[in-house]
Amino acid sequence: MSAPLRRPERADMASQVIKCKAAVAWEAGKPLSIEEIEVAPPKAHEVRIKIMATAVCHTDAYTLSGADPEGCFPVILGHEGAGIVESVGEGVTKLKAGDTVIPLYIPQCGECKFCLNPKTNLCQKIRVTQGKGLMPDGTSRFTCKGKTILHYMGTSTFSEYTVVADISVAKIDPLAPLEKVCLLGCGISTGYGAAVNTAKVEPGSVCAVFGLGGVGLAVIMGCKVAGASRIIGVDINKDKFARAKEFGATECINPQDFSKPIQEVLIEMTDGGVDYSFECIGNVKVMRAALEACHKGWGVSVVVGVAASGEEIATRPFQLVTGRTWKGTAFGGWKSVESVPKLVSEYMSKKIKVDEFVTHNLSFDEINKAFELMHSGKSIRTVVKI
Repeated sequence: MSAPLRRPERADMASQVIKCKAAVAWEAGKPLSIEEIEVAPPKAHEVRIKIMATAVCHTDAYTLSGADPEGCFPVILGHEGAGIVESVGEGVTKLKAGDTVIPLYIPQCGECKFCLNPKTNLCQKIRVTQGKGLMPDGTSRFTCKGKTILHYMGTSTFSEYTVVADISVAKIDPLAPLEKVCLLGCGISTGYGAAVNTAKVEPGSVCAVFGLGGVGLAVIMGCKVAGASRIIGVDINKDKFARAKEFGATECINPQDFSKPIQEVLIEMTDGGVDYSFECIGNVKVMRAALEACHKGWGVSVVVGVAASGEEIATRPFQLVTGRTWKGTAFGGWKSVESVPKLVSEYMSKKIKVDEFVTHNLSFDEINKAFELMHSGKSIRTVVKI
C-alpha cells in the first residue's frame, strides 16, 4: 500500500499568495521544467485547489508539441487531476475549503443555452478566456520568475496548487482515492460516455473500437456495461490486445495483418458491418474506415479522437444516404459538474474500472518520464503524485 496523500493544512493562507512547485512548459517542444511559482488567491467565483494527483493525457502532449492552434506559452499544462479545495473566492456557494474535487475542462454553469439544452454538455460560459489560457476575468493567477504563466484548459493540474472557475469543479466522495479518480477528469469519462451517452449502445449490439489506448479501453468498458454482444478491438499494436480483452473486447484484429481495407474485413466478419464504431485515435483516415465499417441502414460511428488542426474528414455521401450516421463526442457527453460525482460513485461501487487504467505511478519530479512512457506506447495512464 502506498502512503495516503496528505491533505492541505493551510487555512491561514486562504487570502495569501502561495509559493509552490509546478511543471512549467516554457516553450513548445521542450521538456517541462519543475519551478517554484506563485499562485494568487482566488477571485470572485474562483476556487484554489491543492492538487494531490494528476495523470498525463495525449492532449497535454499535443499542446506541448506546438501543433495545437490554441497552445500558448509559457503555460502550466494538465487536465486530469484531483485534489482538495484550499480556499474559495467571493460568491462561491457550492464549494468550501476541505472539499474533495476534480477540476473540469468542460465546465457546467447551468445557465447558458448549452447547459439548458439536454442534447449537449458543451458549456460556453468561459470558453473564450479558457481558450486563451486565462481566468474568466482575463488574467492569470500564476507567476514564475516575474513572468505571467498561462492556465491550460481551465484546469492546470501540473501544479501543487491551481485556481479554477467555480463552475469548473466537481465535488466528489471524500473517500475516493485521488490517485485513481483523477482519471475521471478526462480519458475514462470520455470513452465510457462515448458508448453509453453518445452512441447509446444497446444490448446485443456489435461494436468496433479503433485505437486501444486509455480512451479506447474506456469505450470497450462502456460497450460491455451497455450489453454489447461483440466488441472488436482494432489496433496496429498487438501488444494492446490482451488488455483490451480484459476490459471486455471479444476479439482483436490488426489492420496490418490483412491485404484489404479494414472496413471490408469488419464487414465480412460481422455479416454486413457493425452497429456502432468508435475512432479513438484522431486519425482522419481511420475515421473514414470506422464509418464505412458500419452496417447499412442503422450503423453509427462516433469520432472520439481529436485530429490535428486543419485536418478534414472524407467519405462518399452515399455512405450517409444509405443510413449510416457520423457523430462526435467531447468528454463523453457528460454534463460535468453533475455527472463526474456519479462516475466516482460508479467506480466506488465497482460498476466501472479505473484502477486497471493506471500502468505507472511517478513522483512529480519525474513528470517528463510520463510523456516518454506515453509516446513509447508502454503506458495506458501514468499517474503523477503531486
